[in-house]
Amino acid sequence: MNATRVDTDVLRRLPKAVLHDHLDGGLRPATVVELADAVGHTLPTTDPDELAAWYFEAANSGDLVRYIGTFEHTLAVMQTREGLLRTAEEYVLDLASDGVVYGEVRYAPELMLAGNLTLPEVVETVQEGLAAGMVKAAAAGTPVRVGTLLCGMRMFGRTREAADLAVAFRDAGVVGFDIAGAEDGFPAADHLDAFQHLRDESVPFTIHAGEAYGLPSIHQALQVCGAQRIGHGVRITEDIVDGKLGRLAAWVRDRRVALEMCPTSNLQTGAATSIADHPITELKDLGFRVTLNTDNRLVSGTTMTREMSLLVEQAGWTVEDLRTVTVNAVKSAFLPFDERKALLEDVVLPGYAAAL
Repeated sequence: MNATRVDTDVLRRLPKAVLHDHLDGGLRPATVVELADAVGHTLPTTDPDELAAWYFEAANSGDLVRYIGTFEHTLAVMQTREGLLRTAEEYVLDLASDGVVYGEVRYAPELMLAGNLTLPEVVETVQEGLAAGMVKAAAAGTPVRVGTLLCGMRMFGRTREAADLAVAFRDAGVVGFDIAGAEDGFPAADHLDAFQHLRDESVPFTIHAGEAYGLPSIHQALQVCGAQRIGHGVRITEDIVDGKLGRLAAWVRDRRVALEMCPTSNLQTGAATSIADHPITELKDLGFRVTLNTDNRLVSGTTMTREMSLLVEQAGWTVEDLRTVTVNAVKSAFLPFDERKALLEDVVLPGYAAAL
């Protein structure tokens, strides 16, 4: 079956797994408009369609710092219990409608304190909203499981607090940790205290690396900080020449370190030049454990179905290729082995078998 002849409806029905998706980058435009009005926040426009277009245009600057700056308006409406509950619930329902069966959502609690919520209250509220969404999705016949990654912001000094939260809520839906924000000038190794604490408590973590900064950031994330996965990692190709892997690239491939790749987002931030030439295809063909992700669905104007469609149409991917990256994602999820195995055997593989 050639995926180039598979229409969008078939792609939407394929079971998907997303490991790299930011809660504050995936709100519904109409929700942003309604919540902004409720809290008195001024938006670039109050028309939902125009707001969606504004986000997409602003994010296509090729500048990671400007890309991150588009989050001002989503964060502004995520400072209250009401805003967090609604956005978390809708997040799950939107994944379910896109055919996602497992997702990991990430956000930084420290960015949601302007409404006088405490850090634990932020986490508790988001988990409540996610749980409500999972109940509704299951009732609608589109069950999805969503785990949470708590983020520390590498530009600031609260990553240890975020790590403490990940440990405290590990039995309440939080499955791991991440460090996010501008890479260049803010090395992950500045936050070794947080990573050591997570290792001491056996909490897995991923690190944004190899997007806005090159090989040294990937090396540091893995060999200094001890990350189990890499967020983005597109610049690992700088250690590959004519198909020959350097020592770091070989380490990443041979030890099955998952790369959380986000094609549309990478085009917007200048980390890649086109979908056709995005490193995800070369890395897949070389046997790396690549996964396909959305990063920020509102900001990038995308969904998992759209990311799959782009790779099919512009990079020649087949359904088998899509199955490979989906299996990779489930294998690399921050879940117990038996739960990953059941998800693969009971949901993902049967879903692709039906399409093939």
